[in-house]
Order: sequence, then C-alpha cells, then structure tokens
Amino acid sequence: MRIEPAPSFHGHLRLPGDKSISHRAALFGALAEGTTRARNYSSAADCESTLHCLRALGVTAHREGSLVTIEGRGPEAWTPPHDPLDAGNSGTTLRLLSGALAGRPFRTVLTGDESLRRRPVERVAAPLRAMGATAITTDGHPPLTIEGGGLRGLTWEMPIASAQVKTAVLLAGLQAEGTTTVREPAPSREHTERMLPLFGVEVERDGLAATVRGGARLRGAEIAVPGDASSAAFLVVAALVLPDSEVRLDGVLLSPTRTAFLEVLRAMGGRVETRLETTDPEPVGSIVAASSTLHGTTVDPALVASLIDEVPALAVAACRAQGTFTLTGARELRVKESDRIAAITEGLGRLGARVRELPDGIAVEGGARLQGAAVRSRGDHRIAMALAVAALAAEGPTEIEGAECVDVSFPEFFGLLEEGAGRG
Repeated sequence: MRIEPAPSFHGHLRLPGDKSISHRAALFGALAEGTTRARNYSSAADCESTLHCLRALGVTAHREGSLVTIEGRGPEAWTPPHDPLDAGNSGTTLRLLSGALAGRPFRTVLTGDESLRRRPVERVAAPLRAMGATAITTDGHPPLTIEGGGLRGLTWEMPIASAQVKTAVLLAGLQAEGTTTVREPAPSREHTERMLPLFGVEVERDGLAATVRGGARLRGAEIAVPGDASSAAFLVVAALVLPDSEVRLDGVLLSPTRTAFLEVLRAMGGRVETRLETTDPEPVGSIVAASSTLHGTTVDPALVASLIDEVPALAVAACRAQGTFTLTGARELRVKESDRIAAITEGLGRLGARVRELPDGIAVEGGARLQGAAVRSRGDHRIAMALAVAALAAEGPTEIEGAECVDVSFPEFFGLLEEGAGRG
C-alpha cells in the first residue's frame, strides 16, 4: 500500500461495529435459547472467524450486510466439529470459545493462522483445567485441545488483567456446579459483565471481581453494536497531528475501559471532546478531534491495560509531539499479532522518528521530521494502521508491506483514510 502525505484530515464518519462486542454478541447468542440479532456487527475478519467456528459447532448463524442473526438452541445443541476450529488471526475467538467449550462434553481442537499459533494460551487453559476440563496446549500455544464437561465453580485470581481470559472463565462458570468468581489485579474491558444481563444472566460485581452462578440459562437478545473504539484511535490521531484538521466520529463506544487512550491524548495537549448519547448497556456517543500542539507525557502504567490496543496509535502521536513520551507496563504487546514493541519501533524509526524500544514499552523523543520510507506491517493490523497515519504526516510517499492485514479488524480503514485526506 502506497500512502502519500496529506495536508490535513477532515471527516464526519461512522465506524464499523466494535469487535469485542460483536464477538460476544455472536457467542452469547449461540449459547442462548431463542433468536439473537446483532445490528452493525463488525466487518472484521476476526469477527467472521467467530461466526465460522460457531457454524462448525452446529449453530445457525445468518449474516445479511451488517445484521447477524443467531438462532440459539442452548449449549446442549452444540455438536462436535468434524475438523479443528480455525479461529484465523483472532485470539478473542479462540480464548472465548475455549471457555464456552469447556462445559461441553466432547473434544474440540482450536487452532488458527501462523500468527495465532505463536500466541500464548496457557493463561486461559490453566483456569479451565482447575475447573475440571481437559485443556492441552502445544508448548503453551495453539492448537489448544479442549475436552469439557463436569465443571466445578472456583475463585480464580488472575495474575494479569485480561478481559478475554475473564470472559472464558465466566462462560465456563455458567456451565459449572456452584459459583465462579474471577478477580483481576486491575480493571479490564467489562463488556461481558454489561452484556450478560441482556441475555438474562445475572453477574455479581464487587470491585475487581465478577461472579456468575452455574446453570444460568441465556435467552436471545437484540444488540446494537456501537462503533469500534480501538479503530477510532487511528482516525483521532490523524486529526490531531495534521494541520487544519478536524474529524467527528459518531456512534462510538465510549466505555472507560476502552477510551483511556483519549485520556493520554488529552494529557499530551490533544483537543479531543466526547459527547455521551446513551449509557445502557454501554456508553456510546461521539468523538471530535482537531489539530493540536502536542507534548510528551509519561503514561501511568495502571492505565496500560485499558489502552493496550491503542499503543501503536499513541506512538504516532508522540512522534509529532514536543518532548519525551514514555510508556511502560505493556509487556503483553510482545505477544500480540506481532511483537508490537519491536514492530512499531522499527517502522517509525524507518520514517525518521526517534523511538527507543524498552523491555515493556517505548520511549519517543518527539519533534523529528518524518520522511516517507518502505516499512512493513509484520502482518499486524494495528501496526499497519499506525504506520499509515504516520505516513500522512511524513514528507514523501511511504510503502507499507503487508498492509492488507488491516482486514482483520478494520477493512474500511484505507478508504476512510483517503476520504479524510480529501482523496476519497
């Protein structure tokens, strides 16, 4: 993909559906009894992987444009798949499904593409084993074999905050005897806790702990999926770093566990405003961002779990700021679709940024003039999008190798980028 510099960035845009909520809407609907309709279901390949896996388990799932309809018959109607379930590039699909499958009395193998097979899954396998399921990894990575049934509730103290692992344990807990509690060391995304009540399941919440009772039955629900907050980050940064720019994004998820990146951008001097339109079941509203004079900041490590996916976008903003930007406590970035710390350091460095790789984060000395260059995505959608935004602010064209990987999360991205740059 060739990206030309842009003098400014403008747009009044609506984003595709949030990935995290789309995954859960499909999976909860498949566990439920009755019909579930998810409007504005994500266009991402990752969310299509979830539908593909559910169909392989005997679930009826129809898609018509952005409307997905699930005809749920309860978990007992799930059938053993004929082949390993292929989650593609989607770690969310693999981890959430592993929790649901831990309660089913048959053997399933979960796998994915080459990138996913390098990602660790022991953190989700360990609690499922403690509940009584068989969970066999391949040296700590996928393929992951699950043989479920006969689960016992437990209290699981998570060493690292993770919404995916939390959700997997809670879904297993719904099929276990007794109660299941997950306690995190720091807040993570709370979509599962907010969404399960829509499907008729009570979730008890006490600080950083969430509890469900075994035997609870889900019922079908109507879901309106808001715009993806993580995707919004790249368009917001484009407006902040280019002169004479402003972008408005409507219908975006504004959950505090998903918008910590806006706190960081504001701390850097970013002109970013949000307007809340609804809070039930999730906070949803608009984001308006405009050209800003940015300065460096040190990100509180306690915030990092809530902005882990937006770090590549923040690194681009830091390149265009004055002073030093430092972010630590993000070791999880080493085991995403790529080693994102190494990948963003390499890519922005090739564009002329002064970026230093830290063991668990990055340090950026802002103010360097960016020059177009040949860069690579390493097959990571968030790296490709971050480098594309940086390329808009560079002098001369930039070639991004492997840019097609953005389809994993945001197939519309390059079209919206061109539109905002006045070339669409």
